[in-house]
Amino acid sequence: MATALLAAALLVGTLPAAHWLRPTHRTADIKGAIDLAVQVPARFGEWREDTSLVPLLPDPSLQATLDATYSQVLARTYVNSRQQRVMLSIAYGNDQSSEATAVHRPEFCYRSQGFTVTDAGLASVPLAGHTLQVQRLVAQLSGRYEPISYWVTLDETATLPGLRRKLQQIRYGMQGFIADGMVMRVSTVGLPDTQAFELQDRFVAQLSSALPDRLRARFFGL
Repeated sequence: MATALLAAALLVGTLPAAHWLRPTHRTADIKGAIDLAVQVPARFGEWREDTSLVPLLPDPSLQATLDATYSQVLARTYVNSRQQRVMLSIAYGNDQSSEATAVHRPEFCYRSQGFTVTDAGLASVPLAGHTLQVQRLVAQLSGRYEPISYWVTLDETATLPGLRRKLQQIRYGMQGFIADGMVMRVSTVGLPDTQAFELQDRFVAQLSSALPDRLRARFFGL
């Protein structure tokens, strides 16, 4: 009985602190609205949008979850003068304070549609001013072979799922902020791993350079 009363007293004592620590400020409201369709250029560097090929789309049940979880989703294919194609998918959410947004991670998105997904390791992509760490994957289904690179952002921090991202969420929460963020994915079809990842790195670097300074960190981190 005494133990139960002590536990109850401790629980009650933590309620004011929990209320005080509850995040109330959205970084999306402070930094300005994200509009993927407008802010992500349809033409940049050597690339232009190719409307003839649509990136892999989720099945209807997963799409319903995405619609409920994310504020915006953008899927485009880009092509260069050598007819090389890169598919870009971005899922943006103005509330990244929970793990619900993991639904759009390629590991889950592709496997939900029957793909076999293998881990191809981590890699560093050199950008102007900093290096971006990305997760490499390879998705396969029947004759489709699709190397993938992706990363996630919280506000102006680029990271990867796992402990680092969770610590970033806690850090923002302790400061009273609800961070927005994105899952950014690039992929190619029909190219060997080395060639595919080199092409993706070039695409990512050119896209980063094409964004204005005020937006670049929100897509690629600082």
